[in-house]
Amino acid sequence: MTAGTAALLEPSALPYGLPDFAAFTDADVEPAARAAMDDHNAEIAAIIANPEPPTVDNTSVALELSGQALNRVLSTFYNLVGPDATAERQDIDRRLSPLLAQHFAAIWLDTDLFARVRAVAEQIETGTARVDDETRRLVEKQVREFTRRGAALGGSARERVAEIDERLAELTTAFGENVLRSTAELAVHVTDGAELAGLDDATVSSLAANAQEAGRSGWLIPLGLPTVQPLSAQLTDAGLRARLMAASLQRGRTAGSDNTPLVLEIVALRAERAELLGYACHADYVLEEETAKTAEAARGLLESVADAAGTNARHEAKDMLGGDDENPLSPADWAHFAERLRAERFSVEDSTVRQYFELDTVLHEGVMYAASTLYGLEFTRRTDLAGYLPGVQVWEVRRPADEDPETGLILLDYYARPTKRGGAWMSSFTDQSTALGTKPVVVNVMNLAAPAAGAPTLLTRDEVTTMFHEFGHALHGLLSQVRYPTFSGTNVPRDFVEFPSQVNEMWADESEVLSRFAHHVETGSEIPEDLVTRLREAEKFGQGQATVEYLGAALIDLAWHSLSLEQAQAVDDVDAFESQVLASAGLDVEGIEPRYRSRYFQHIFAGGYSAAYYSYFWAEVLDADAADWFRERGGLRAQLGEQLRTEVLSRGGAIDFDEAYRAFRGASPDPAPLLRRRGLESSAVG
Repeated sequence: MTAGTAALLEPSALPYGLPDFAAFTDADVEPAARAAMDDHNAEIAAIIANPEPPTVDNTSVALELSGQALNRVLSTFYNLVGPDATAERQDIDRRLSPLLAQHFAAIWLDTDLFARVRAVAEQIETGTARVDDETRRLVEKQVREFTRRGAALGGSARERVAEIDERLAELTTAFGENVLRSTAELAVHVTDGAELAGLDDATVSSLAANAQEAGRSGWLIPLGLPTVQPLSAQLTDAGLRARLMAASLQRGRTAGSDNTPLVLEIVALRAERAELLGYACHADYVLEEETAKTAEAARGLLESVADAAGTNARHEAKDMLGGDDENPLSPADWAHFAERLRAERFSVEDSTVRQYFELDTVLHEGVMYAASTLYGLEFTRRTDLAGYLPGVQVWEVRRPADEDPETGLILLDYYARPTKRGGAWMSSFTDQSTALGTKPVVVNVMNLAAPAAGAPTLLTRDEVTTMFHEFGHALHGLLSQVRYPTFSGTNVPRDFVEFPSQVNEMWADESEVLSRFAHHVETGSEIPEDLVTRLREAEKFGQGQATVEYLGAALIDLAWHSLSLEQAQAVDDVDAFESQVLASAGLDVEGIEPRYRSRYFQHIFAGGYSAAYYSYFWAEVLDADAADWFRERGGLRAQLGEQLRTEVLSRGGAIDFDEAYRAFRGASPDPAPLLRRRGLESSAVG
C-alpha cells in the first residue's frame, strides 16, 4: 500500500479531519477505493456471522457505522470530481461507478443481513428492545432501504435489480461526462469585440482571459448550466444572443456527447426497477421517501400555478413588445428585452448594481454576519490549512455558546474553471456524528467569473442570492447535532433540503444585512435606499417567465419518471415528448424555454434529483412562509435563529419533517406568501 493510498483510507490528522490533499494523487484513489470496499465487506460479513442473536448494537448500529474508510475515500474523491473533473478523474469515476454499484447492491440485497435487521425491528415493535427515537428511525430506515433495494424479492428479480443499478451507475456517469464535455466544446468564441456591446469592462476582460487560457484569440463565453445564458440579458447584439441560445440547446446533442440514447435507457431502466419493486413508476418509488409522499401531490402543486404563470408570462411578453403580437420574442431575446424594460421602468442597470456587491464584502459582512447574528457563530480564516486547489479558502466555524465550541470547517471554491461542472452546490467531506466523533467539513462551490488580475470580483444580484443560498445548505451541515451519520445535516428528503437554503436567501435582501455589505467598491458609500427600493420592485417583474421556465423543467422531470415500463419503452423522440408535456400543462409559451432540456438536465439524469426537481418549488412554500414568520417577529434576531437551529437545522434527518416545521413555525406552512411573491395570488393550491 502506498503512502497516498493510506492517506485516503486513514482518518486525517489535520484539524477536523480535513483531507490532506497534498498527501495523495489521483493514482491512489482506485487502489484505496478497492481496499476500502474489501474492508467494508469484511465488516458486513462479521455482522452476518455474529453468533449472538441480533441486537440494535451488534446489527443496526454496526451496519450504520460500517464502511467509514470507504466513506472517506469516496467523499474526498467525489468532492474533487465536481469542481475539477480532469480527464484522469473522469476515467477513474467511470471505472469505479459500476464497482460501487455492485458493492452496495450486494450489501442491501443480502437476505441474511436483512433478516437480522428485521429481527431488530421486530424487537423494537414488540417492546423487547427499548430505544430512543433516533435509533428507532435508524432501524426503520434500514428496513425500508433493504426493501426498496430489492432484498425482499425472489432470486431472479433481485439479481435483475442489481444489474439495473449497475447499468444506471454507468449511464448517469456517462450522461454527466457528456454534458461537461459538450458544454466546454460549445463555449461561444467571439472575434469581433463589437459583438460584446452591453457588457461591462470587467466582464469583457474576464472573457478575454477565458480565450487566452484556451489558447485562442478574442473572447470566449463559457456556457452556464440553465438554458438561458446569463450574459444574454446584457448583450445588445441579437446575433450573438442567438448563437448563445443555439449553443446552450445543443448540449448533449453533439457527436461523441449525444445524451439522447442515455436519456431513453435511463428512463426505461428506472421504470423497470420500479415495476420489479412493486411501484407503478419511478416517481412513485422516489416520492415515497419525500415529504410530498406521492407524485400526484407534487404534480398538483406545480399544475395548480401553471395557468396563472403562463398568463403572467404572456402579459410580460406583450409588455416588453409594446403590444406587438406580430413579432413574438424568441427564447434568445426574452432575457434581453426583459432586462431592457426592467432598466427603463425601474432605472436599474446591472452594471450599476454590481458596483455595490464586491465578493469579499458580501461574504464577510453579509453571509457570515447573518449567520453569526442568527446562530452565534464565529468564522476564522485558516490560512494554515490548504484547500484542494489554490484559491480554495478554508474557514473554521465555532459556536462559543456550545460546551464544545469547535463546530467544523467550510471550504469556499467560488471561481469557475474549465474542469468544473456548472452551477453552484454545497457538499460534505465529513458528516457530523456523535457516534463516530466526527465534526462537519463542508464545501460551497460556485462558478463566478474570475476578474482581471488585481480587479475586484463584482457580483450580480442573483449571484449574491446564490451565495446566501449555498451557505444555507452549509449551515444545515455545520449545525447538525445527531448521533448517526445517515441523519447528519443535509441528509434529508430532497423536498425539505432546499428549505434551509432558500430561507437563508432572505437575509440577502434584509435591510439590516444589506446595509452592511452593499457598499460601492470605489467610494465605500452605502447602496442608496431608492436603488434598493427599485431593485425590489424590479425583482417582482418577470416572475411569470421565471415560474414558467422552472415549471416546464419540473414537469418534464415528473413526466419522464411517471411512465410505466411499457410507456417508457415506447418513447423514441425526446423532443416530441418534451413538447407534449409543455403543451398539456399550458407551458408552451412562445419565447420561453424550460430551465433545462432533458439532454443536459443533470439534476435528474446525473445528480440525484430524478422525479424530485419539483422540490425547489415545494421547499419555496416553506421558505416564503418562514420568511414571513421571521419578518413578523423582527427579522434578524438571535432568538429566532435559535428556534430554527433547535427545531430544524441541528436535527438533520432524525425528525418528522412536517412536525419539525410546525414546531419551528407554530403552524403548518401556508402557500399564500409564495403565491404573493411570484404574483400568482389567483392560483389555488390544493
